[in-house]
Amino acid sequence: MFNALVVNKDEDSGKTSAAVQQIGLDDLPEADVTVAVEYSTINYKDGLCIGSGGGLVRKYPHVPGIDFAGTVEASGDDRYKAGDKVVLTGWRVGEAHWGGYSQKARVRADWLVPLPDRLDTRAAMAVGTAGFTAMLAVMALEDHGLTPGHGPVLVTGAAGGVGSVATAILANLGYEVAGVTGRPETAEYLKSLGASQIVAREEINETTKRPLEGETWAGCIDAVGGTMLARVLGQMKYGASVAAVGLAGGAALPTTVIPFLLRGVNLLGIDSVMQPYDNRLRAWKRIASDLPMDKLEAMVTPATLADLPQLGADILKGRVKGRVVVDVNG
Repeated sequence: MFNALVVNKDEDSGKTSAAVQQIGLDDLPEADVTVAVEYSTINYKDGLCIGSGGGLVRKYPHVPGIDFAGTVEASGDDRYKAGDKVVLTGWRVGEAHWGGYSQKARVRADWLVPLPDRLDTRAAMAVGTAGFTAMLAVMALEDHGLTPGHGPVLVTGAAGGVGSVATAILANLGYEVAGVTGRPETAEYLKSLGASQIVAREEINETTKRPLEGETWAGCIDAVGGTMLARVLGQMKYGASVAAVGLAGGAALPTTVIPFLLRGVNLLGIDSVMQPYDNRLRAWKRIASDLPMDKLEAMVTPATLADLPQLGADILKGRVKGRVVVDVNG
């Protein structure tokens, strides 16, 4: 028997509850690789799955955790053998399939990626889905022509998980980073990650009747969406790109096509869930080489399985800063 955070749903009231309890190997879903999980983390989706489910969880009882890192314990697939270090993000694990908030997990080999040599399992979860998404966004901007020296790169929601890692990676690569935050107390934290400019959320979160403003940003990683993304599109330099990674500010996009037609602005959608294996491998290798480990460590708050119900509520309210590393054996 081993520990897992299990979410149950009361059929009469429809309410869910999450608690650490013991389960066994026979309780795990069928799949070809069993992993002894060492670390996981907390994401917005995890907060939804721990709480109401947000429509993401279809069947209860459920073990959330959309990412994890650990050691292969048993494998029915030739690509992995016992003792291999692996990392998993995406593929609806933790939503439709039991996830990483457990001391053991059983998943498909197709969903795993070998852990790069320069990363251990704890560092991999300090990165997690948020950092993986940030790296995909940086790669997409570079694939569309962004290079250091073109001007400042804006990161919205900069103190959050994606924003923190994006800020550290961009600064390490030589970019001038402007971080947007609605929490003034995070300014020094963002500067420690490499941000050279702090932009108050209220300065950029208001809609304007002008479809275009002055050309300011050479690139943008946007975790907010909504009116902020609409405003940012009108401030991009000619031919610049915005990598859209989140919708903390809403799913609607109240803008016009003018930035796309008159300035050739690109809006790049970043999906981390169904990302093909080759690009996953490319992103994890870039993380190992381009993310400064000392900056990564500065983002980390440690946690255990027992902390997850409260953390799930906190992340939905925007109260989690940086990266939370969950020691599932702690």
